[in-house]
Amino acid sequence: MTAAALALRRPAPPSHAKRNLGLLGAGLIIGWAAVTLNIDVGSILELPGGSAGLFYEMYLESGPDWGYVPDALGYMIQSLAMAWFGTVIGAIISLPLGFFGAKNVSSGLVSNVMRQVLNAVRAFPELVLAVVVFIPIAGLGPVAGALAIGLHSVGTLGKLTAEVIEGIDEGPVEAARATGAGSLQVQRWGVLPQVLPEIVAFWLYRFEINIRASAVLGVVGAGGIGFILQQTLAFHRYPLAGTVLLVVVVVTIAVDTVSGFIRRRIIEGAEAKVTGEVVEAELRDAGPATGPPGR
Repeated sequence: MTAAALALRRPAPPSHAKRNLGLLGAGLIIGWAAVTLNIDVGSILELPGGSAGLFYEMYLESGPDWGYVPDALGYMIQSLAMAWFGTVIGAIISLPLGFFGAKNVSSGLVSNVMRQVLNAVRAFPELVLAVVVFIPIAGLGPVAGALAIGLHSVGTLGKLTAEVIEGIDEGPVEAARATGAGSLQVQRWGVLPQVLPEIVAFWLYRFEINIRASAVLGVVGAGGIGFILQQTLAFHRYPLAGTVLLVVVVVTIAVDTVSGFIRRRIIEGAEAKVTGEVVEAELRDAGPATGPPGR
């Protein structure tokens, strides 16, 4: 075969064996999970109709009970307080633990041990922590829920803090060490200013997640909006349940919007400050202009 014919010959199609094997493996895992869980396909097919009937009873048959809005807001404020208190606990404890878990500012042994501790804390959901640990200690109510949220937040925020610290610029750290700063001073002036804006953004994002967690914890007796929602559904008071759900959705969207705006301002403000400092340093290094403007 001539060189021209070889150049014009259509190349062989790529093999899809790996892709097909991957799809087959994923399908087998899904099938195994469905068989293990004894999923009833008929019940799944009935789900849209049941959801439509519940929506009708909540919002269309007689409409939400708007007179219950003040009470629902009171329970929602309790859930917000649980989420905020739990976030504060998680932020305060996770910040130093994150430094211990970062490999670039801590020894290898300490970092590995701390990472495993944070993984262990994060392995237990808030619901398990509330039912098994804090409700037997603090009793039913929002205190147990706030403590469960706080402990679980330590694991998540500690891991995120350690990862942010591991991505810092080593320049400020080396500059602090060159001035004779001690270990704590290096962390305070060389590391913390770089990571704090992003860490605060993580704290705010975790607060949004904790709001949803506080609603779930109310179902097991930890107070808040989840408790009253469980009660209204258990006694088939669907207009009240519809009102509670509306309050949850509206307040959650409002908090997410405000928190997202604050996070963007923190991160963009930090980036703008760093950019301004770089430009100022470059202008200072360049020295005064030697020619007239525009030449």
